[in-house]
Amino acid sequence: MSAASLRARYMGDTVTTASPQRLLVMLYDRLALDLERGQAALVAGDREAASEQIQHAQEIVLELRSSLDVDVWDGGPRLASLYSWLLSELIAANVKGDLRRIGDCRKIVEPLRDAWREAAASLASRPA
Repeated sequence: MSAASLRARYMGDTVTTASPQRLLVMLYDRLALDLERGQAALVAGDREAASEQIQHAQEIVLELRSSLDVDVWDGGPRLASLYSWLLSELIAANVKGDLRRIGDCRKIVEPLRDAWREAAASLASRPA
C-alpha cells in the first residue's frame, strides 16, 4: 500500500469513528484552513488555487447548514443565518477575488471553531 492510500484509509477511519462533536470540530478546522489557504492563494495571485479552496469552504458551510437542527436550541436560527451569510460572502469572494470578504469570514469562523472545540472538549471530559 502506498503512503497516500494509507493516509486516506487512516483519515476515513478517523472520520467514521469520530463523535458528532469531534466531526463538527473537524469541519470547522478544515473550513478555517480552506479560508487561510484561499486567502494566501489570492495574495500570491493564484486565482485557480484560491477558487478551489473557497469552493471547498462553501461545501463545508453547506454541510454545516444542512445538518443544523434549528429547533433544538434558541441559537439555531441565528447560526443558520450566519451560515447563509458566510455562504453568500464566500461566493462573492470567489467571484470577485475579494480578500476582504475572506478575511471577514475568517473573523467569524475562527472564534466559532475555537468555541466548538472548547465545547467538545468539555463534553469529552465529563463522566459518562
